[in-house]
Amino acid sequence: MARKKEIGKSKILNIAYKMVVKDGVESLTARSIAKAGHFSTQPLYLEFDSMDDLRQEVLRKIADNLKNKILQKSYIAEPLIDMDLSYIDFAQEQENLFKAMFVEGKCGNEIIADTLIDFGTEKFKEQYPDSKYSAEKIRSIIIANWITTCGIASLIVNKIATFSQTQIINVLKAQINDAILNDWLSKKSNVSLFKTEGKYS
Repeated sequence: MARKKEIGKSKILNIAYKMVVKDGVESLTARSIAKAGHFSTQPLYLEFDSMDDLRQEVLRKIADNLKNKILQKSYIAEPLIDMDLSYIDFAQEQENLFKAMFVEGKCGNEIIADTLIDFGTEKFKEQYPDSKYSAEKIRSIIIANWITTCGIASLIVNKIATFSQTQIINVLKAQINDAILNDWLSKKSNVSLFKTEGKYS
């Protein structure tokens, strides 16, 4: 009978996820994960092709957690606004992870960005089911919305400003309405949520 694995992929990912929440993705090394889990580095190389592969898996776990848990709270029964408010709460409740992902940029990448854009698009369509906007138009609205939401969250987390929930909702609604009426962002603008090689793309 084959010996049961004691240190599997799921356990390693859970340990790595907790480390990222506390100290950011840069904290992930084979030795640091092994030390945190009280095992040798061998299981890591049996379960993952490389440390980069492990980091990508952790990012997918973060993205999945954002989409399916963290950003699913309900506040005012308006899906897009509820997503934004959930995100702002997340920034305050998990400050270290928020700063690593969205302020310091240590783990901001296409996995997270694509998840936020796709999820924002879903929420927009829930909130505006009768809209006939093109995919490009909706994308530009969602990017503008995330810029505003990230900005508010950063101001709060860095203790630069404080806002009541009513004030936040008013700003978000005004921004969404403006993005619907105007076309400030488009594919020609070449803008995304995360910085790549010194440029926004």
